[in-house]
Amino acid sequence: TMPRKRKLLAQLSALQSNSSFPPFDALENLNATPDGDSSPKSSKYFATEKKNSSQLEADFFNQPCISLAKSFLGQILVRKLPDGRELWGRIVETEAYLGGEDEASHSKGGKQTQRNAAMFMKPGTLYVYQIYGIYFCVNVSSQGEGAAVLLRSLEPLQGLDAMRELRSASRKGPAKVLKDWQLCNGPSKLCQAFGIDKAFDQRDLTQDAAIWMVPGRDLPGEQDVVATTRIGIGNRGEWAQKPLRFYLRGNKFVSVVDKKMEREMAAMGHFSCS
Repeated sequence: TMPRKRKLLAQLSALQSNSSFPPFDALENLNATPDGDSSPKSSKYFATEKKNSSQLEADFFNQPCISLAKSFLGQILVRKLPDGRELWGRIVETEAYLGGEDEASHSKGGKQTQRNAAMFMKPGTLYVYQIYGIYFCVNVSSQGEGAAVLLRSLEPLQGLDAMRELRSASRKGPAKVLKDWQLCNGPSKLCQAFGIDKAFDQRDLTQDAAIWMVPGRDLPGEQDVVATTRIGIGNRGEWAQKPLRFYLRGNKFVSVVDKKMEREMAAMGHFSCS
């Protein structure tokens, strides 16, 4: 009904105005032109061209896997739904998969298949795969043959109502209302909340109209990042023990917190005990 729609729109605009990460204005700076012509450039073509002006470009993604996994922390994933709504989430947890000798990587031994082809594509390419035949996980390719970063958890910033709709649509049985911290605190949950499925495999984050990244504000320092073991690796020998999962310390949207590692890092003076 119309009132419900109006209410949702009001909530969405309130959310946008309250967010500490306001969406950038697509028409920003379009009125000024080099030749001094001050006529407004409000054509939809200009607006589209300008839309992702502050997005992260190819050179950001073109870095070694571990470096990219850390650099993602604090950056913002943006997803534009078919109905025009935008979902924004701050990346708070990642895992690096190095390819080659990494026993836990889908591209171990340099093995390239139809399924993992995106891992060998240019940095910034999405690699989406399915687990248990139902859930999706999204990775981003980095420098290095077959290397990619798994996005594990997001802190939802904008479009939380839409995220709830998408999450409940993919859950069985009568769904309890999800709390904010439950929306994207895990790799499959964030894919559900952002409507990411196999159709996003091999898409380019620097070129796509439905999904991209923008720079975060107040990016974390080294002392804010916990480096620990990856999750669900199982019997991969020494690779199960390597500290290739990175998350923002003290962030309640992280999927799994490693208290032991945090205590060890505090003891070594990496950060002060809170």
